[in-house]
Formats: sequence, C-alpha cells, structure tokens
Amino acid sequence: MAEPERDHITAAGDGRLKTGLRTRHLVMMSLGSAIGAGLFVGSGEGIALAGPAALVAYAIIGLIIVSVMRMLGELAAADPNPGAFSYYVGKALGPGAGFMMGWLWWIQMTLVVSAEALAAAEGLNGLVGVLPSWGWALVFMVVFTALNLTGAANFGELEFWLALIKVTFIVVFLAIGAAYLFGWTSEPSPGIDNVGEFLPNGIGGVTAALLVIAFAFGGIEIIAVAAAETDDPGPSVTKAIRTIVWRILLFYVGSVLIIILVLPATDDRLQSGPFVGVLEQAGLPAVATTMGAIIVVALLSSMNVNLYGASRMLFSLGLRRMAPSETATTSTRGVPIIAVLASVIVGFAMVPANYVWGEQVLDKLLALVGSTLLVTWLAITAAQIVLRRRAEREGVHLPMRMWLFPYLSWATMLALAVIVLLGLWTDSVRGQIASTALLAFVLWGVGTIIARRRSASPDS
Repeated sequence: MAEPERDHITAAGDGRLKTGLRTRHLVMMSLGSAIGAGLFVGSGEGIALAGPAALVAYAIIGLIIVSVMRMLGELAAADPNPGAFSYYVGKALGPGAGFMMGWLWWIQMTLVVSAEALAAAEGLNGLVGVLPSWGWALVFMVVFTALNLTGAANFGELEFWLALIKVTFIVVFLAIGAAYLFGWTSEPSPGIDNVGEFLPNGIGGVTAALLVIAFAFGGIEIIAVAAAETDDPGPSVTKAIRTIVWRILLFYVGSVLIIILVLPATDDRLQSGPFVGVLEQAGLPAVATTMGAIIVVALLSSMNVNLYGASRMLFSLGLRRMAPSETATTSTRGVPIIAVLASVIVGFAMVPANYVWGEQVLDKLLALVGSTLLVTWLAITAAQIVLRRRAEREGVHLPMRMWLFPYLSWATMLALAVIVLLGLWTDSVRGQIASTALLAFVLWGVGTIIARRRSASPDS
C-alpha cells in the first residue's frame, strides 16, 4: 500500500472532486446505501425462499460483510481513492482486474439505483396512487439525477438526514415488533406459532435466498468510495467502519427475526411489504401507513447514495484511463457531471420496462445484483491479502488493521467460495452466477488488453 495522496482526486478536465464530507456523513451514507430495497423488499423474498432458515443465512452473510468491511477499511484508511476497491484490486492483481472490478461494480450500482427507484415507486403508488408505478419511477429518476448534480457537501448533509429517518424507523420497528411478540400491545402475541418448518424448500431454497440476502447488504462498501471526498479520510474511514458494521448486522438480523416470528410463511405480505405487514399484524394500521411512507423515503435515500457511488466509480475509471476521458471531467462545484448522467441511463431505461412488465422487473433486478456482490467481496478480500503482505514487507503504517490477519481474511475467502459453489449446484441461481462470472471474465480480459496496448504505446 502506498501512503495516501490527495492528488488522485484531480480530474482530467477543468475541475476536481472537492472534499467536504465528514465522518457522520460517511456513516449515514453507508447505512443509507445498505438500508434500502434489499431490507425493506428483499427480506420478505429471502424469507419466502428459505423459511426460518433465512435468519441463519442473514447472520452468515452479515458476518461475512463485517469481515469484508474491516478489510476494506484497512485499505481505504491507508490509501483513500474514489476508485476504492477497483483501485485496490488493480494495485494488487493488475490493471485488468481493476478494470473488471470498477465496471462490474458500476453496472451493479446502476441496477441497484433502478431497483430502488422501482421499489419506491411501487410503494408510493400503493400509498397515494395519483401516478402509476412507472410514472413515479420517472419522477424519482429526474429529481435524484438533479440532486446528484449538486456538490458533495450538500449531498452529504441531505443524505445524513434522509438516512437518519430510516435508521430511526428501524429502531422503532424493532421496538414495536418486540413489544408485540412479548404481548405488550392490544393484539395477542403469536409466540413462535408462525415459525413453521425450518427448511421448507431445502438447502436449495437457502442457497437461492443467499443471493437476495447478499443484495440486502450491498452498498455498504460505498464508504470507501466516499472517503476521497472527506477532509481527513484516514481517521474518518476508521471511525466510520468501526461504527457501522455491527449496527448493520443488528438491524438486519433483528428485523428478519421479528418478521419470521410475526408473519407466517404463507402470508402474501412477505412479498409485497413485510415491514408494513408486521405493523398491521401488531394492530397498528395507522402506524403501518406512516411507516409505509417512511419506507419510500428510505428507498429514495438508498437510491440517492448509490447513484453517488456509481458516478464516483465511473469518474475514477475515467481518471485511470479505463473509461472515456469525458467521465473524469468535473463542474466548478466538483461534480463529475458526465459520470452522473451516464450512471442514470439504466434507471431511466427501467421506466418503460416497468410499464411493460410491471413488478417482474424489480424481482429480476433484486436477483441479478446478488451475484455481482459476491464477485466484489471476493475481489476485496483478495486485494486485502495481497496488499497487506506488501505493506508489511515495505514497512508501511496502517491506520486500521484487519482482525486476525491472515486467518480471518482467508476464512472469509473460503466462505464466499462455498456460497458460489452452492449457487452453481442450485438450478434457480446457477445461471445468474455463471453469467456474472462470464461478464467478470470478459471485463478482465478487455481491461488486460487495454492495459497492454497502453503500455506498448510510445505516448503512454
């Protein structure tokens, strides 16, 4: 690992990314990215696939992401860069791998932005109507594209308050759910009567749920992308990583446990809105309506921060000559305008797709992203192992260090590899994993060819 250099945020055009984010912004941005459609919509899907065993699956993925985030924190605190893990993977495994990781994550984030917009649109359509789901999705895409064309400091402050709303909601939801289960509300507690068979769909159901569950935790890694726009990146990232990882695990596992205990596996609300379903079941329909509106806000917050992450990753790719040079230009406010506009293309394309195919579009997006996240986490783990060894040889100081290195890093790598192998043996997800692996391989090859041609060019 090299010592941090602030020059890397200088753009190829007239401007540059401007610092202005603070530790509290990093914390809330990461929470805001992770607490979105994956939790509010995908949790019900995961429970429907795996049954009560979804709780174990969430705990497994949660522990993996805690380990991955610690590794990413070690990398980002030592060398903050807007390319984040794409940059680190490139340093560790070569430019082809960095190219692959940057473009794969950018594609993933554009799909997540689309999923968040559609989920929020369906939620608002159910609450107030007025516009069809595709109409609300179009409104959201226009509004949040405009918001992302403002400066990072303003964006960070807005996201702080949006994320605070949904963190507060999760805490309130956990409190209400616990009160209902303990019999402290007007409705009788179901106890454990709704749990049912632990593995209703066998191991295959759990494996299929793992990809949906992986999507739920996706976006938390955005903290490393935003580190480059903080005033004091090393200490900020260190504090933020230590703050968020256990909160995420508590929020997810706690919420899923309450949903499993309150809603039977045959309840249609597992698919349409598990959080609202729990509040309705607890005898609080008015609160459920209010919380439905808060969930829409929460989804839009997640969409907002993921669009930010996608644009910064594309900016970094342009800066490293892995994307068209125009993506590395910024406005006088330090905003990579071309990168932002390119990052919303998929989201706008999903508007007519939603008009034609309806809710099927959201279901497909939720499944697609899970397999790309596995590649991201595997790449981060590999990069940390290589760069940590390199840092130790060169005597580089690390502001933050991975726990139990190298044993926990290798254990995380093994756990991720096992999930991938289980997926390849499961009919319902084999195609997703295989197509993602093929895309990653093609991107790696393209990146390697580009790097070789550039190194052979006399102008490089």
